[in-house]
Amino acid sequence: MRDVLRPILMQAAQSGTSEAMEALERRLEAAGGGDILAQHLATLGFRLQGEGKTDLAARAYGLAGHVAPHRAPRYRLLAVRTRILGLCQRAEFDPVPKLLEELQEAKAAAQDPMQDDLSFIDLAWGYELRGEVENAVRSYLLACIARDQHGGEALTRDSDTLEIKIKNLRRLQFDALLDAHRFDEAIALHERTRRVHGAGPFAAYAITSAKALAEAGKATYAEILPARRIAPADLKFWESSPPLTSEPGDLDVPALYLSFVRDARAFPRSNVVVKDDRLIYDLAAHPRRKDILIQDGVNLDQIMMAAFGETHALVEVPEAPLRVEAGLMMFGMMSRNYGHWFGEFLPRMLCYNDPRCPDGIPLCIDDHMPSTHEEILSLLDTRGRPVIRLPARPVEFGQLGMAPVPAFFPFEMKPGLPVYDTIWPADIFGAIRRRILECARARGALSARTGRRLFISRKAFTQRVLVNEAELAERLRPLGFEVIYPETLSFLEQVDLFHAADLVVGSCNSSLNNTLFCRPGCRILGLIHEELGFNFRAYTSYIESGGGRITFLRGRSNHEPGVHPFHVSYSIDPAKLLAAVANMSAGLSVTEDPVLWS
Repeated sequence: MRDVLRPILMQAAQSGTSEAMEALERRLEAAGGGDILAQHLATLGFRLQGEGKTDLAARAYGLAGHVAPHRAPRYRLLAVRTRILGLCQRAEFDPVPKLLEELQEAKAAAQDPMQDDLSFIDLAWGYELRGEVENAVRSYLLACIARDQHGGEALTRDSDTLEIKIKNLRRLQFDALLDAHRFDEAIALHERTRRVHGAGPFAAYAITSAKALAEAGKATYAEILPARRIAPADLKFWESSPPLTSEPGDLDVPALYLSFVRDARAFPRSNVVVKDDRLIYDLAAHPRRKDILIQDGVNLDQIMMAAFGETHALVEVPEAPLRVEAGLMMFGMMSRNYGHWFGEFLPRMLCYNDPRCPDGIPLCIDDHMPSTHEEILSLLDTRGRPVIRLPARPVEFGQLGMAPVPAFFPFEMKPGLPVYDTIWPADIFGAIRRRILECARARGALSARTGRRLFISRKAFTQRVLVNEAELAERLRPLGFEVIYPETLSFLEQVDLFHAADLVVGSCNSSLNNTLFCRPGCRILGLIHEELGFNFRAYTSYIESGGGRITFLRGRSNHEPGVHPFHVSYSIDPAKLLAAVANMSAGLSVTEDPVLWS
């Protein structure tokens, strides 16, 4: 290396300034090269990179390639990698996609098989942990490009796909913008990334209830049952009543109504219905909206993306919708879940059976529901309506009939707020019970057998597992209990089984819903974990609508990271179980069902 270059190189290393680098570049244009000088320049680049001066480092690597042409591919690769790193660290993302193409060319020229390129996923994760959401999104977008074009990483550090991560981060941004009524900004933000996760364009809709829409002249509305006050749930625990942390549900329940909307658009597997610039969603229009999380557009089985503020929602504009001339809404979020089907959907049939609902309009259901749901629907339907199974695509209705959930039932409360424990109206579920039992009897599906003792198995499920179920079953069999597996039975077989029971023991889950069909006075022991925010009032008010009486026996939770407190697995002390069964067996007084003989 010529002596004249040595002080200039040392000055560039010591000062780390653009001026020193420019002086070095000017001298090198006239100077010779060589491997030793190239190594010094590469060392300078490495030092500058360590100091965070990535642009100067890239220039140093470029100069190294200039003075040692036979090693230029290797130094060019270092220069491109360093430029990408610097741009991303400064959140200057726009030039990076072009540089990724240069990076692949440089790697090919250098015959470099190494995978030491910048990890956009690690970069995005760092931004995410620091709360820099937009920078995280831009980094994950680059990770998508790297994956698709060059075989980069496919999953984030918390095991989401890149598409799901981008979608979820965007939702955080939408929530903030919605609260500030900055709808246009949110729509523009969505437009930048919606194609990555396959979403349609957004539009903003004012949230309204069916009743308010009717008052605005855009729907019809008829009350089937008026708003009324119901009785509180009478909770019973085997041991002393614990200090529950949930919020008791409101005893003033809303009216049960029938509403028709013309030219509405809807999304199966969702509760979202839009009419012009309005979104019809009673839950989202409820006075408690600020306290609840609306899950539509969040769950994995949703066919659209949505974000909800206190007054407006952003929802995908339906593209290529299916056309249905007229239908009654029996589709919606969580419709395939047995418990949600009973609590949120079946009460609507009381409205659709009402004389004010015209004959011939089909019942519209989600096509991914189990056959038992349709079996129940056929029992409740008094009008012989056809059924349309809606695929997972938007629907445009010429006329859509709607009916409500019979109580305020938020899917989830916002973090930091207690669980809202809905109290269900006994008149609604008593009517559903009556209709189903009458149909079962008319079809010869109810036996005359009584006195059965049932233990409901939970083996087929992976959430809220009763860990020592097999041990408990062995303890109960000598006491006359039979172990049943509801998922293996038709719905009418389950109705007959529970109607014949005097005593039922089972985990608090959807299968326990069938105790609604037990005869008055039947005793039910609901097994559950330690979670004090559990919806004990919901179970009690629903089950006891049929005349059965439920007592809760709490066990020991198996605390599992990342599992919702409602769904943790648990175990039950066998001695406590046997003591509770013995106590409940004493003084049993199960009566004939007046529903069947009135």
